[in-house]
Order: sequence, then C-alpha cells, then structure tokens
Amino acid sequence: MNDITPITLPGVASKRPLIIAGPCSAESEVQTLDTARKLAAMGIKIFRAGIWKPRTKPGSFEGVGAVGLPWLKRVKEETGMYTATEVATVQHVEEALAAGVDILWIGARTTANPFSMQLIADALQGVDIPVLVKNPVNPDLELWIGAIERLYNTGLRQIGVVHRGFTSYDKHLYRNLPHWHIPIELRRRLPHISIMCDPSHIGGSRALIAPLSQQAMDLGYDGLIIESHCNPAVAMSDAQQQVTPDELANILSDIVVREVSQITETLSQLRQRIDNLDNDLISLLAERMRVSREIGHYKKENNMPIFQAHRYDEILTKRMAQATQLGMSADFMKTILEAIHEESVQQQVRLFNDK
Repeated sequence: MNDITPITLPGVASKRPLIIAGPCSAESEVQTLDTARKLAAMGIKIFRAGIWKPRTKPGSFEGVGAVGLPWLKRVKEETGMYTATEVATVQHVEEALAAGVDILWIGARTTANPFSMQLIADALQGVDIPVLVKNPVNPDLELWIGAIERLYNTGLRQIGVVHRGFTSYDKHLYRNLPHWHIPIELRRRLPHISIMCDPSHIGGSRALIAPLSQQAMDLGYDGLIIESHCNPAVAMSDAQQQVTPDELANILSDIVVREVSQITETLSQLRQRIDNLDNDLISLLAERMRVSREIGHYKKENNMPIFQAHRYDEILTKRMAQATQLGMSADFMKTILEAIHEESVQQQVRLFNDK
C-alpha cells in the first residue's frame, strides 16, 4: 500500500495541522449553519457533522438521518467549506455521495466489523473520495490495517486514519485510552498515510483537547478532527467534549507545530514515546492489581491462603524466560516481578483484614 496518498483538497493548505471541525451531530439546520459560519470565519476549511450517530444503547439520540444532508450541502454552498460525515452502512454511503459530501469517515464500531467494512468498501468501488478510518474500539492494530486494506483493494488511494483512542471498562483520565504506540506503529508500517487525531473522543472532556492536540502534533500527526458546537451546553450528544468556535480558535492558536521528519525522530519525540509507554504501563499495572484483588476475594471466600509458592515460582520462571527472549536481563525482570508480587500480596492482605 505504498501508493496511498495523503489527504489533499484543492484550496486547503497542505501544512500541518489539517483541521476538521464541527459538531458531534447535525441537530438542526440553524445549529449546523450557525456553527459552520463561525468556523469558516476563523479559516476552517473542512466541516464535520454527524448525520447518523451509532449509540451504545437504543433510545439515545442517533442523529437526524438523511434529512440533515441538505444542511451540509447548504454549508458547502454558503461557506465554501468541504463537508465530512460518518457512514456505517451501504445506504449511508449512497446517500452521502448523492448529497455531495466531500469526505467520509468510518467509525470505530464499524472498523471493528470486517463484514461491515467489506460492504462499505464495495459500495465505494470506483469512487474517488477521501475516506478516513477511525481505529477500532479495541486496541487491535491488525484489525485497523485490515479495514484500510479493504478500502485500498477497491481502488481508493486517498485513505487516512483517525486516532480516537481505545475503549476500556475501567475508569481513567481519558474517555478512550490513547495507546499512542499503536498509531505510531501504524505510521511506521504505512508511512505515507495521513494520521488525524481526535482529541475530543480520546479525552471526553473539553479541558483535555488542548494538551492532547499538542501531544499529537509533537508526535508528527498530520491533523486534528475536533468537535465544535455553537452552543455545547445544549448539544444533543457528547456535550462535555465539544468546544465553541471561539474556544477552538484559542486552542489552535496555542498549538506549537514543530517540523519533524517521518524517518528520524527527535529526542523530544523519543521522550514523548517514553512518557506514553510509561502511562500505558501504569494503566496495565492498575488493571493487574484489580485482577489481584478479584483473586483475593476468591481466596478469602474459599478459605485459601494468600501466598502460594508454586504459582509464584511458575510466574517468575516463565516471565524471566520471556524477558530474556526479548532482550532484557533475567535479573531485571526478577526485580520488577518481585515488586509487583509484593504489591499484589499487600492488596490481598488488606482484603483479608477487611471485616
């Protein structure tokens, strides 16, 4: 897939970052046009708005549907902005293309379903349009690349990706965990593909959009897709992560864009990767402790002792061997495992002492 080309649109500057902005959902013609006009006035060239909104549970606002497509057409006619929306079915694709939508994106749930991806890819056969693929819900790089390949095999070449974070069932600072190393690896394997960051969905909070956007720029991302609403307080979906056009202008004005090579990483980038990996390690350790507490509950309920020497010896032996195979010393891994085991034991001791 070396001939995948970066997302380029006539009249849109190729310099970083490419900005796509607009409301989570097109809720009304007035709301859609009001937001678009304000964004256009600050120089935004690509307007995004959800027409169909896949929601976790029925009964939630699932978008206005095809009735909102003429609103996007009017945005294009009045402001000259390009328009973008999410598609999840063949019917969505057909209706969006018929309405003249300029950019399509595939949502995280759809990316995770190879059958849905193939149907959408088939519907785009012979169509020359930029398509963005959001990462799947779970941190599965191969599934993400597989979705890209399905589009590529139908003849599409302007394919980009959107990093929107990965779902976790535990509570975290972020709505969706970034797992920055996954899009970094995708960039290594597909060096010419455009990578957009969606700080709105990663953070789930407007307060996190600025730092996440800066982090994405420091990692060499090509652009940002940010949710912006003329009145976020009354938004019908994801109100807490949308910003006003004025707030967006302030965020963008403060971003520092450094020129970075896609081949040679700077010391700053490498340190950023270390920070990201450390964050992932801490999250994984927290999850490991949660499982240790579950084990502790089971031991307590079944009158079993906390420490079981054979299990601890088995873990040490296996993990030290794995570490050696991966280029780390056995002594280093032993030290790490001993510290982890000690914390796990203490977590279980507290459970046993809790009346």
